[in-house]
Amino acid sequence: MKRVVVTGLGAVTPIGNDVKTFWNGLTRGQNGIDLIISFDVSDTKYKLAGELKNFDPSICLDKTTIRKTDLFVQYALYAAQEAMDDSRLAGNIESNQLAVYFGSGVGGFNTFCNEHETLMTRGAHRVSPQFIPKMISNIAAGNVAIRFNATGSCVDIVTACATSTNAIGEAYRAIKDGYATAIICGGTEAAINPLAIAGFGNCMALSASEDKNVASLPFDKRRAGFVMGEGAGALILEEYDHAKNRNAHIYAEVCGYGSTCDAYHVTAPNPEAIATTKAITDAIKDVKDLEAKKVYINAHGTGTPLNDKTETTAFKKTFGKSAKDLHISSTKSMTGHMLGAAGAAEAIAAILALNNGIIPPTINLCESDEECDLNYTSNIAVKANIDVAISTSLGFGGHNACIAFKKAEK
Repeated sequence: MKRVVVTGLGAVTPIGNDVKTFWNGLTRGQNGIDLIISFDVSDTKYKLAGELKNFDPSICLDKTTIRKTDLFVQYALYAAQEAMDDSRLAGNIESNQLAVYFGSGVGGFNTFCNEHETLMTRGAHRVSPQFIPKMISNIAAGNVAIRFNATGSCVDIVTACATSTNAIGEAYRAIKDGYATAIICGGTEAAINPLAIAGFGNCMALSASEDKNVASLPFDKRRAGFVMGEGAGALILEEYDHAKNRNAHIYAEVCGYGSTCDAYHVTAPNPEAIATTKAITDAIKDVKDLEAKKVYINAHGTGTPLNDKTETTAFKKTFGKSAKDLHISSTKSMTGHMLGAAGAAEAIAAILALNNGIIPPTINLCESDEECDLNYTSNIAVKANIDVAISTSLGFGGHNACIAFKKAEK
């Protein structure tokens, strides 16, 4: 079995359009949630989201690409470009040894809405010939592969909110088992539109708060639903010896991955957290001498009543009495829920916490909940000497995914 390391990072998020700005925002406790400005919200009670600010795709994409792609593809290409530049992998790998594992929870939702309106108002003959290649979920992965001439496997993972954690985990397994030397992996989402807000809102998943500081409230007793976010996260995973031989900067080593399904309910997690616990346990089973006080968990932490107490149960079942010593936080308190992109952005946050010895906070956590009684790093970032960083993701359909990282050997 081969060792797998992280050699590049890229991100576009509601608190920063590059990794450095994203991390600085996390450590400052910056709230990226605000009033939706991309469409008129006067007819909906769900008025807040974590939208990107000042995103300019023309920084790295040409006009033709922008015209022919949905925003979710643009976000993916933007983040992947930053990750590839960061890794310095281009020109240092054979194209057939470079793969892409990149997903989206819902694909080109904006394109779907726009073309449906065209169909209804102007007729079938006016629907764009670009409709299908702009909308289908796999097209972000396909465009990333084309851009970087990655002729190895190209896989689109779709597991709702666990999408990009599964993409990273499956990429890890592919390199570990020798099917690729390096993989561009992650997830992307651009679904802040009237239909998506109505859909998530009507299934009682969203917070209806109009106060951005009382909206995304992971682990807080006042929590009442998640706030939608958008963006993309990309990681370059690489076989250790290949990275070492080209003197690449190594952020962390991937040390485990777990993937399970509750097989319980289409939207609600199993309150016993049986499968969630197994995903976490599987991710850390090969880590030796693991001490809870030296572990950071970037929790899924959506701010929905069921998710947060279920995750708390899983952490307790995994770590027992020492669960109280864990460092935990939910960066969704700052970004909102980036859906299929959440796991990748949060894996990046976990890796940077590991590198910098700083635990980003769960902001606006002001009222404790007796069912969520662990250390969630309330409001202010803290310094901590951690050896392992974990990112957990749970998705509609019962998907559970967990990826674990450890410090790279000097």
